[in-house]
Amino acid sequence: MSVRVRFAPSPTGWVHIGGLRTALYNYLFAKKNEGTYLLRIEDTDRTRYVEGAIENMIEAMKWAGVMHTEGPFIENGKIVQKGGYGPYIQSERLDMYNEYVNKLIDENKAYYCFCSKERLDEVRADQKQKGLTPKYDGHCRDLSKEDALKRIENGEEYVVRLKLPENTDISFEDAVRGKVTFNTNDVDDQVLIKTDGFPTYHLAVIVDDHFMGITHVIRGEEWLSSTPKHVYLYEAFGWDVPTYVHLPNILNSDKKKLSKRQGDVAVRDFEKKGYLPEALINYIALLGWSPEDNKEIMTVDEMAESFSFERVSKSGSVFDVNKLNWVNSHYIKEKDLDELSELSTPFFIEQGIIKEKDVNDKKEWIKLVVDLSREYINMLSEIPEFSKRFSGEAVQIENDDAREMIELEHVYDMLQVFKTKVNETDEINEEFAKKVMKMVQKETGIKGKNLFMPTRVALSGQSHGPDLVKSLIVMGKELVIKRIDYTLENYCKK
Repeated sequence: MSVRVRFAPSPTGWVHIGGLRTALYNYLFAKKNEGTYLLRIEDTDRTRYVEGAIENMIEAMKWAGVMHTEGPFIENGKIVQKGGYGPYIQSERLDMYNEYVNKLIDENKAYYCFCSKERLDEVRADQKQKGLTPKYDGHCRDLSKEDALKRIENGEEYVVRLKLPENTDISFEDAVRGKVTFNTNDVDDQVLIKTDGFPTYHLAVIVDDHFMGITHVIRGEEWLSSTPKHVYLYEAFGWDVPTYVHLPNILNSDKKKLSKRQGDVAVRDFEKKGYLPEALINYIALLGWSPEDNKEIMTVDEMAESFSFERVSKSGSVFDVNKLNWVNSHYIKEKDLDELSELSTPFFIEQGIIKEKDVNDKKEWIKLVVDLSREYINMLSEIPEFSKRFSGEAVQIENDDAREMIELEHVYDMLQVFKTKVNETDEINEEFAKKVMKMVQKETGIKGKNLFMPTRVALSGQSHGPDLVKSLIVMGKELVIKRIDYTLENYCKK
């Protein structure tokens, strides 16, 4: 049977980094096995539905490069569905859920429940007080279907619950955790249809996965305790049970599940900060999985080739921003400069360094700044701040070593010669920037460290930093002269 997997988020807001990793593992597994990766929208909880969330989610996946081949897509600003197993939005599949829940009721595998919220709260409070696991107490399990239908006709509000067999072990093989067994005495009679007539996740996911031909259910470990109910439903319908794969949680630094309370967790947050999608994907792939060779920098094709559930960890992985920054900085250094400059341009506009109307005139300057900064930054959003070192005539000496360098006796006269050479050129272009230091060396006899380091300090206040030739081009003739004058006036010994 051909592999078919799905990512099935609820449209409740922005895509969480944990959701992206789940989607990625589905995508990699499908890619490795030449299978199908589809997207399904699970929107049956209408109380949590967020307008625009489907569009945001699809755009986030498109940005990350984890795109499905079946399901909802955005075309001309509208949601369209493609594939032979649709609809791929659950709220459009209600008739199917009703058909199968009625089948369960007819076979005494589900029942109508009329318990009020107040009664359920009282039952759970009493169970907690007695040290028991809070669960439904089965109050309506033995109501006859005839009595239940009369109460419904009289307008009573109800739900439909799954009728699990009592004291029965339900086992399944998990591709990460091995054999897992639950006893039904420890599992709740799950609500399948809510008072609003919409199915819960637990019914809809089974019906959808079966009719969409899903072979492997790859999802977070928070669903592990629900799996026995799902296995029972498959058996109740007489359907084959898919292979289950429960992924470990991504953790905060305090070893608790990653939460927005402790920082950015939405994919959009990382995009806005200037993380490259290939870097984010590379990093999160390693949060819970590792290739046999423990390679850290990989393309998606390399990940897919190496991917296996045997290498997925059972325990959670801590989301380490410093490690993500290291991975992102690697990709920034390796990225095509023209492409990197284009990706960086919105950050210059956003931070007020360049006006949008001036972008075309500033393209070469942006490219130079990006090329200079890529060795020193972790995120694209840091480049505009980095560019500020190439504006303003004041020079701030960074430390005592730099101050000692600029105060050497030969520096004043050497900088005067340097300034003269700059004054004599029409503009600081690449040709001039490459030869000006040789010109100063020839005239003064000063070379090496004693030539280059004081010049760098005079222009930037730092004894180490970006390439001097490129820095001269970025600053331009006017600013270079102003900075040399400032340094001569404020720091050099005459």
